[in-house]
Amino acid sequence: MTITTLDTPSAKPLLDWYDRHHRDLPWRISPGMATRGVKPDPYRVWLSEVMLQQTTVQAVKPYFEKFLERWPEVTDLAAAENDAVMAAWAGLGYYARARNLKKCAEAVAKEHGGVFPDTEEGLKSLPGIGDYTAAAVAAIAFNRQAAVMDGNVERVISRLYAIETPLPAAKPAMKAKVALLTPSGRPGDFAQAMMDLGATICTPKRPACSLCPFRNACQALKHSDPELFPVKAAKKEKPVRHGAAFVAVSGDGEILLRRRAESGLLGGMTEVPTTAWTARLDGETSSAAAPFEAAWQACGTVIHVFTHFELRLSIWRAAIPAKPKPNDGVNDEWWEPVTNLEAQALPTIMKKAIAAAIPLAFKTAKA
Repeated sequence: MTITTLDTPSAKPLLDWYDRHHRDLPWRISPGMATRGVKPDPYRVWLSEVMLQQTTVQAVKPYFEKFLERWPEVTDLAAAENDAVMAAWAGLGYYARARNLKKCAEAVAKEHGGVFPDTEEGLKSLPGIGDYTAAAVAAIAFNRQAAVMDGNVERVISRLYAIETPLPAAKPAMKAKVALLTPSGRPGDFAQAMMDLGATICTPKRPACSLCPFRNACQALKHSDPELFPVKAAKKEKPVRHGAAFVAVSGDGEILLRRRAESGLLGGMTEVPTTAWTARLDGETSSAAAPFEAAWQACGTVIHVFTHFELRLSIWRAAIPAKPKPNDGVNDEWWEPVTNLEAQALPTIMKKAIAAAIPLAFKTAKA
């Protein structure tokens, strides 16, 4: 039971708003569907929540549908090849999520008979599931009274209570408010309603306060400017790192690729040979660092912004009349037809590097 006080508004106006204005999403059971007895699929809820972390709804939709088409059940995903999962994820970013997705599916299949645990504690025991995902799946898939707080919910709560403590220090206080506000009835719909409210009404800029179901209770609207919330600590300037990438193309239209180490940034993903840049250290940028001798030609620089740093890669291309034997040891190298690049687990930065050296590479692959 949720206790409503002067400090804790009722969830009913929000749920009434959600019944009328909810977003139709491919992983969601709408209020109308629920009325007809349709139950949420924990696999779909979990898959969508993992994909949506630090990624937009529009970006996730095609990936979600592609995953479901290939692996309609969690046991199908558990049995899939790692390389296939990484390739299907390529372009969605934050690749540790894909590795953990596979590990979690395997744990559900092997340790839980293909059935997800139905409590926050049980869900958090699975690989790659933290506090947020456990709360979201528990609430949305199993109707548990869990406090779900993503970026949209943080914004709503910070404005509703005019929380002046900057993020991330304010998160514990915000979560406590969400816990008080979450009703025992329809907690899953409440969590999704809060997300929808932040995405469509309580937006970062120019929020539509006149349409908000919480407008009469919102402290930021009453006493301040909602756009001032949430308060954020000053951002540190991102460091710039440098490195080089080497695109070797054979006479028969193949490109040299290799697999990155499983741990670390872009772990387990496919790349062209690069120098040893990291988030903390620069790599060599000249052709002297190439994987083998060839007539390397400069193809400019590509820039990619990661969460904690900006990477500037100098791109080098060489036409190889005779292919050197791949190194099948630590780097796990191989020659791949350019026409098959779309099927590879290439992160966005590597697609940029290849496109700089071979401008039509991915158009050729699609054709």
